[in-house]
Parts: sequence; C-alpha cells; structure tokens
Amino acid sequence: MTRSFDTLDVFRALLAQAPAADQSARKEAEARNGQLTKPPGALGRLEDLAIWYASWRGDARPAIAAPQVVIFAGNHGVTAQGVSAFPAEVTVQMVMNFQHGGAAINQLSKAFGAKMDVVALDLDRPTADFTTAPALSEAELLDALNAGWNSVDPASDLLVTGEMGIGNTTSAAAIALALFGGDAGDWTGRGTGVDDAGLANKTRVVREGEALHAQAITDGLDALRCLGGRELAGMAGAIARARSLGIPVILDGFICCAAAACLEKTVPGALDHCVAGHVSAEAAHPRLLAALDKTPLLSLGLRLGEGSGAALAIGVLKGAVACHSGMATFAEAGVSDG
Repeated sequence: MTRSFDTLDVFRALLAQAPAADQSARKEAEARNGQLTKPPGALGRLEDLAIWYASWRGDARPAIAAPQVVIFAGNHGVTAQGVSAFPAEVTVQMVMNFQHGGAAINQLSKAFGAKMDVVALDLDRPTADFTTAPALSEAELLDALNAGWNSVDPASDLLVTGEMGIGNTTSAAAIALALFGGDAGDWTGRGTGVDDAGLANKTRVVREGEALHAQAITDGLDALRCLGGRELAGMAGAIARARSLGIPVILDGFICCAAAACLEKTVPGALDHCVAGHVSAEAAHPRLLAALDKTPLLSLGLRLGEGSGAALAIGVLKGAVACHSGMATFAEAGVSDG
C-alpha cells in the first residue's frame, strides 16, 4: 500500500498544518446572503450552512456536484468478550452487500447523487482484544490511517464517512471515555441491540479497556491505537485528508464521531470543516456531539451506521447551497428590499 505518511508524528504535523477556511469567501458569501430575495434569517440554519460550505470551498457562490461516501469495514477482537448481538462474520457479509448495492447506504448514496466506495481493512485480521492489549500496533494504525487518507477523491466536493464492524460501538464508547472522561456507563449503549445483561457486560469491557490503557493515552491518536479499530482509523484518515483538500465533511453517528474526536483531541480545531449530519438513537451520541460542540442537522432515531444519517443530510446541505447560490438578489429580481 502506498503511504502518504510513515509515522504518527508526521500525521500529527499534517493535522496541525491543515488549511483553514477561506475568510474572504466567507465574507463574500455573507454579503450575498444579505442580498437574497428573502427576509433576513428566513432560511434559518440553511443560511449558516451555505456560508460555512462556501468558506471551505473558497467560493462565495458554490455548488455541490460531486459528493463522495466512503464506507470502511474492520473487525474487532473485543467481540470475543460477547459485546455484540451479532457475530463478527456479519462484517464480511455486509461488505459483500455494500459491494452488490443492497444496503441502505447504497440507496441513500444513489438518491443524493453521491459516488460510493467501500474500503475493507484486513477483515481476516481482527484487532486485538483491547481489554488485554492495545487494539492496534502503530504500524497497523498507520496502515488504516493511510487507507482512509488515500480513499478520498480530490475531485469530490463533499465527504461522508461510514463504517461497518461488529463490536465497534464498544470501541467507540471506550474511546469517548478515554477522551472525555466520566463513567463507562455514560458512553456505553446497546449498539446492535444487546439486552440488559449484555449492556452490563459491554460496560464492564469499556471500563476495563480504558483503565488498562489510560496511562498510554496522551492524545486522540493514542486512544485510536489503544482502543480503536481499523474502520475508525480509516474514517479519521479520510476526514483529515478532506481537510487538507478543502472538502467539507458531514459526520455520521456515534462511531464516526468517536473516530473524528480522535482528530479533535490531537489538534484542536481539526473538525472545523465538519458538520454533524444527525443525532442517532445510540444513547451516548448526544453527549458526544455536545463534547464536540456540533449541533446535528437531523434527528430521526437512526442507529444503523453505514453513514446513513450523514448521507441523508447531504440533501439538507445541497438544499442550503442551492438556495444560497441559485436565488436571485433583490437587485437581480427587481424587488424592493424595503
């Protein structure tokens, strides 16, 4: 595999050196928004979204023409602890479903005009059980981060990352606990639908995993290595690459946001090019969004993963940008602005 970076410190440097939003484009977009044929603020958050998008694309009158959805898949050794209602074999089976166009995310990608790619990461090699050892070695983490980085199409103008990996809500909960503190119960939910006994067991696993690695975790990348999974690292790499290319990102649910949090907790501001697509039914997702200071666009009770909530939010962002760039100004329409 071609590597774009060979050490975690180089990746940290890339994060720290990533470009900021274009303030000139933002000011021009704000000015245009103030001249459109509507009362001030009448389109609510759509106005802020369009201006945010314009600032990251460096274009005061942008369009969304080439969204990309990338689904990452990985397997977790911690499933040996009985943390999921489904066996690990389901990951491989669902990847085949993605590749044959049969999953929900295939339909949503098609509905919103997004190119969809699937990146399966060493499904025959689960991560280590993080209650006994770090989930990933540094080399394995670098491979997954690079796979994510290299998955982003530079020609795309919007990115959604999704995931598939039995056991990954356990990984996400452990990461959230390590990065934001609290109690394991604050971050651990039912995931694929475990019963009360399963939830208690899963909470135990999260607590034990975080405690084992607490001393080794100094930033988000350490948390990703000790407690994460290849698909979470893939999403983190893709989100970071999008930032380097000036491509805005819509974050998906709890697992995607946990992966993204690893970037934010490594370099503050690393997620400024991201918006939260939705708040999921996974119990800790609202808490995680609050910790990241992200207000979700949608709240539909989704808990599927696969990038599904973020893909739905493509439609909201497309609507915001279409209104901003396509509406006439008062002058153009010959309408008095009062």
